[in-house]
Amino acid sequence: MLLAWPAVLVGQTPVQQLRVGHFRIAGTIVSVHEGHPLSRAWVSLRDVKNAQNQIFMITGDDGRFEFPNLPPGKYSLTGAKRGYISAAYDQHEQFSTAIVTGAGVDTENLTLRLVRTAVLTGHVFDESGEPVRAANVTLWRDDHSAGISRTVSYRSDISDDLGSFEFAPLDAGTYFVSAVAKPWYAVHPPSVRQTGAADVPTAVDRSLDVVYLPTYYSGATEVEDASPILIRGGDRLDLDLHLAPVPALHVILRTPPPQAGQGFQMPALFKRDFEGSQEGIQPEVQMAAPSVFEITAAPGKYELRLPRQDGEPSQSSEIEISQDNEELDASTGQAASTITAKVEVIGETALPPQMAFALRNAQHRVVAWGAMSPAREVTFGEVAPGRYEVLAGAASRAYSVVSMTLNGSPVSGHSFTVPTGTALSLSLRVVGGAADVNGLAQRAGKGAAGAMIVLVPRNPEANRELFRRDQSDLDGTFTFRSVIPGPYTVIAIENGWDLDWSKPAAISRYAAHGQKIVVGGSQSAIQLPNPIEIQSK
Repeated sequence: MLLAWPAVLVGQTPVQQLRVGHFRIAGTIVSVHEGHPLSRAWVSLRDVKNAQNQIFMITGDDGRFEFPNLPPGKYSLTGAKRGYISAAYDQHEQFSTAIVTGAGVDTENLTLRLVRTAVLTGHVFDESGEPVRAANVTLWRDDHSAGISRTVSYRSDISDDLGSFEFAPLDAGTYFVSAVAKPWYAVHPPSVRQTGAADVPTAVDRSLDVVYLPTYYSGATEVEDASPILIRGGDRLDLDLHLAPVPALHVILRTPPPQAGQGFQMPALFKRDFEGSQEGIQPEVQMAAPSVFEITAAPGKYELRLPRQDGEPSQSSEIEISQDNEELDASTGQAASTITAKVEVIGETALPPQMAFALRNAQHRVVAWGAMSPAREVTFGEVAPGRYEVLAGAASRAYSVVSMTLNGSPVSGHSFTVPTGTALSLSLRVVGGAADVNGLAQRAGKGAAGAMIVLVPRNPEANRELFRRDQSDLDGTFTFRSVIPGPYTVIAIENGWDLDWSKPAAISRYAAHGQKIVVGGSQSAIQLPNPIEIQSK
């Protein structure tokens, strides 16, 4: 079951009560760690088909919950308690197992398990062991929700006067921590090149002209050397980050002079982090002369960006700062492009509500987004050169691009290449997900709960947005919502939640034993003819 969280809080009266029947859902809510019942825990039951139908109760000292007089149906069972991570029954990511009444399975002896929240605290210290205040501390987390292994920015904090930071509450996972700061005592005198006064002695001690490199736990200054932090439920971890200064490097950048009435192009630096993501940094930038900038930064590789000016597109270039007083060459920058797309929605005459499109890069990061206009057009401005895939969606249901042309020429698949400084014209044909696919996952001939169910499209590498996932419910049933027409393979995997399921190399051995189906454009509901046998990971 795919979760959709309701906005009902403790003490509120549900908008609509569940219908009366003769079935019962009951059990005990317990701590995963000690196994003891949780008193004064909040337990809710929500009708999967109608989120407005919800009831809740507070457990007693024995941790027992009971919801009597229920009609047959599927229900989401959720528990919450202070100091614990709120969770649905057997939850994995955004999926859980729905409780099914009227299906002949035991719904009266359930165990709802909650994991204690974890807390990660720490301090940022300088080279003298003194606390660093106002450091930007970022918590990164390994993520598998997109079907590939990624490390994504999860939370951030600013260190206080004692150099301390805190991230809470956290659930179990693999994390990384980084810190970026400026030495409080640092002074960056203008370079000789800036002043043009080579024979004038500098009044500032050059040993104060230093910067801190971005630092990762434990002590690394390069992202590939960062140490992972494994956090389990209930952990209370405390760690320190130690920053070490390095001599600041001063580089010169000359930009084209602006036209009359226009401002100067202020340069910006970005540094690549986990999985190629780009984090903006804040070097000291001084204008030495009109259109001449002196940048003070730590040594390393950066992406230099110059904003749009005088009708010319923005530019970006890869640079390496390694020597003091060197001059950067801005002429090597790659200009951004503008993309205008015309959209045809197959089989629909009315404009889908809140329809939007996005461009996703090779690192699976959305870099551009645009809403479709009433004229069925979308514009993406300032798109950097590279290869992108087009994603589509709307408030009502899922959509997918089935074909497109670029400047009048057909494009194979959903991806296209954006060159430097070009105005591109796309034509997109999209189709909406029309069918719900229902099935049964089984183990040894019986319906089994808690398995990861995956709908794998043909040519998965080029059709990542066509994947669907679910978790089998208490009776083993599952549903894929809003499936785009086309050929698929359905598979079920035991404990497959950390699998890179969208990668062909990882999914192919499971797909070889799956059930093939074809979803037609006119179908609204499909029942798989045979049960899906659950495969071991």
